[in-house]
Amino acid sequence: MAKVGPAPAGGALPPAAETGLSRFWRLHGTSYLFLLPWLIGFFGLTLGPTLASLYLSFTDYDLLTSPRWAGLKNYEYAFFNDRRLGNALSVTFTYVLWSVPLKLMVALGLAMVLDRSVRGVGFYRATFYLPSLLGASVAIAVLWRQLFGGEGLVNQLIYMVTGLQGPAWLTHPDYALSTLIVLAIWQFGSPMIIFLAGLRQVPQDLYEAASMDGASAWRQFRKITLPLLAPVIFFNLVLQTIEAFKAFTQAYIVSGGLGGPVDATLFYSLYLYEEAFANFRMGYASALAWLLLVIIAIFTAITFATSKYWVYYEDEAR
Repeated sequence: MAKVGPAPAGGALPPAAETGLSRFWRLHGTSYLFLLPWLIGFFGLTLGPTLASLYLSFTDYDLLTSPRWAGLKNYEYAFFNDRRLGNALSVTFTYVLWSVPLKLMVALGLAMVLDRSVRGVGFYRATFYLPSLLGASVAIAVLWRQLFGGEGLVNQLIYMVTGLQGPAWLTHPDYALSTLIVLAIWQFGSPMIIFLAGLRQVPQDLYEAASMDGASAWRQFRKITLPLLAPVIFFNLVLQTIEAFKAFTQAYIVSGGLGGPVDATLFYSLYLYEEAFANFRMGYASALAWLLLVIIAIFTAITFATSKYWVYYEDEAR
């Protein structure tokens, strides 16, 4: 049996507790010191604002006075009275449903081309990836506004080739959203790089065997490439869908921050921003942010639920 010594003088901690804390710090202290910047960022910049946003979504808050508890008032207004929100949802859904599939198709097609061993392929890969390297930046949006302006390069090329005057791409309601969809498709670099990595994992002997059996290139693509690339397609689909729902910078710059013309480019995130910082309705904007989170979660859940019908993994065949 261990001998129990006298209690330390001066009201110090019991020897057992003091030893345990010291031992914990000796074993894990360095790890927590390295984790400290991430922990500060997570609690201060992610979890804290998230919880604050949840609270503000149940209040009336104009950024100038203290929040006042309003219960479900903001959510009731969003569901039953806000007609402009319905338009923002329609614009955003249209943008997501067109831009994401087209971007993935373009990215996959170019990845297959760049997967071949041709001279200078590294240069081509860097060139095609450059638009995505810049991201959804203000510079890219300003460039797009210049290109598709009334006297921009696109209309000048149309006039040179056809002799006709091009439409007002950014100021006509029928063309404004389409122009932003083209901008989204043009930034295909990130999914293209991921597709390239996936194509490198496809066994080449499968193509050689298929060629010996007389399978055409299209049949090889449908029967070999697509099934083996399905997990990569699924990964890109989830990422790009989430990114498309959060689109903001392009519409803000191109439309001058108003979502025009006549709300044709009023993305959900842009409308949320207007409510928060132009109309000073931070409480209602917080409710919109949580609704957007739910919408993205539903789309992601649907994608995961349907993946069992078209995504195949190698370990499933064993």
